[in-house]
Amino acid sequence: MPPTLASLVHHSALKLGVRAGEQHLDTPVRWAHVSELADPVPYMEGGELLLITALKLDAEDPDAMRRYVKRLAEAGVVGLGFAVGVNYDDVPEALVKAAKDEGLPLLAVPPRTPFIAISKAVSAAIAAEQYKAVTSGFAAQRELTKQALGSGPEGVLGVLAAQVDGWAALYDASGAVVATAPDWAGRRAARLTGEVERLRDRPAPASAVVESGSDDRVELHSIGTGRRPRAALAVGTAATLGTAERYALHSAIALLTLTTERSRALYEAEQRIGAAVLRMLLAGEPDHARAVAGDLYGALLDAPFRMVIADSVAPPSSGRAARGGGTSTGTAALLAEAVTGAGGPGVGPSPSSQLRTSSGDPIPVLADVVESAAARSGEALLVVPDNQRLVLLAVDGGTAAEACLQYAEALESTRGEGSSEEELVIGFSAPAGPIAAVSAYKQAEQALSVARRRGRILVEHEDVATGSVLPLLGDDAVRAFADGLLRALRDHDATGRGDLVASLRAWLSRHGQWDAAAADLGVHRHTLRYRMRRVEEILGRSLDDPDVRMELWLALKATGA
Repeated sequence: MPPTLASLVHHSALKLGVRAGEQHLDTPVRWAHVSELADPVPYMEGGELLLITALKLDAEDPDAMRRYVKRLAEAGVVGLGFAVGVNYDDVPEALVKAAKDEGLPLLAVPPRTPFIAISKAVSAAIAAEQYKAVTSGFAAQRELTKQALGSGPEGVLGVLAAQVDGWAALYDASGAVVATAPDWAGRRAARLTGEVERLRDRPAPASAVVESGSDDRVELHSIGTGRRPRAALAVGTAATLGTAERYALHSAIALLTLTTERSRALYEAEQRIGAAVLRMLLAGEPDHARAVAGDLYGALLDAPFRMVIADSVAPPSSGRAARGGGTSTGTAALLAEAVTGAGGPGVGPSPSSQLRTSSGDPIPVLADVVESAAARSGEALLVVPDNQRLVLLAVDGGTAAEACLQYAEALESTRGEGSSEEELVIGFSAPAGPIAAVSAYKQAEQALSVARRRGRILVEHEDVATGSVLPLLGDDAVRAFADGLLRALRDHDATGRGDLVASLRAWLSRHGQWDAAAADLGVHRHTLRYRMRRVEEILGRSLDDPDVRMELWLALKATGA
């Protein structure tokens, strides 16, 4: 520990005497300073032992000494050393009384003890303390390095917690707790998930001191060298970290950064294998894909999987009722509750580094969510960036697929009109195996297209198959075709020569039954037959052709005629 007034008093070579402030001798001393100024306070920083001979002071004036000592105490001076036998034979009583009243330690310096001896003693003690801190820091660094090579992040946390006499926790990119040391720190670490998410939004490297809801002082530090942090480290202690503890903390941050960056290199290699597996599946070569997948993705190909395609689109400017003021804050809270949790395997980078990283793009967040979920459950997951899209192969009914669904639900529930951020669209295939991978990819593409058309965040292929085809008629090209097909009939009706469009709708809706359709229109069936002949003449098409009837019915539905 740093030198204190007590350690100076007990220094055998200094032979200092205590005249006041005995109860505060355990106060650390930052430096020893000599000043004969009547007011040395402007030159003080606090924590000094001030040494004087009272050359320019009236040390026997009670009022002057009271003001002098009070000003020193308020400036943070921790003690006053008075040279006996220089200007005064002994420490003046007025100075002693003022020091006692103020509680400021007052030391009597004997004639044979020069001020420089006291300064050297303080300097030597501070240097020894710094050397001890550096030595302790190097020892901690060696132990941290040993644990990083042998036990990984968990071992690093254990050594760090012991070095700082507190606890440590590691979070992944989604803000979920990965590991803690000691084990009892898990609950404390889980309370800081929101703070970790806020730290993640700041450019790396970033740090913060936060309130943990307990008596701990908690520091948060981002881990990683990229613009987006790969992980975060929390350290909780009872007091501010000292020099040795700070050395240990910085060493741990460096080692954890190396670990995550090394993991990123491994991950990128795995991702290239995953892309090769996907290309082989889509080329209709499942056997080759299985051989390349090996143990890395083999389990994924042994069970039914879902093909998922995600893309981002500009938010619509109208047509949706506002249900919130945007997606960022509400979605983050829902995701934290829905798809993050404490504990899980190690930290790995996400594919977001190969995608757009602007704050308005939700795809990197989706990648983090599904990867974190898969990592916590030990589930195989194939993630392949495809230009600005993301292709996933996830176990059917697994945690990654469920996390994707929950994330989409969270986004859907917080969508608001007028948001400037890009919105996510996701297409899910039906469950499939390696042989049907091509079909699954087409299904995901179809579901993605339907999601765009319907203004939905996520559509599963089963929903496309069971839903109505009518919502698909909202495309501008379809409406243009319908208007062109029916324009001649509308022009005829506009002259007042008959209601051919309404008659056509009634006849088609009654499946060509003349009597029923005529009854609906309130006309004779011969009148209806005449009108249908006119429709054929005007359009130049035969209503006996089922394709023609289908096109006309869809045109009527698309235009609302």
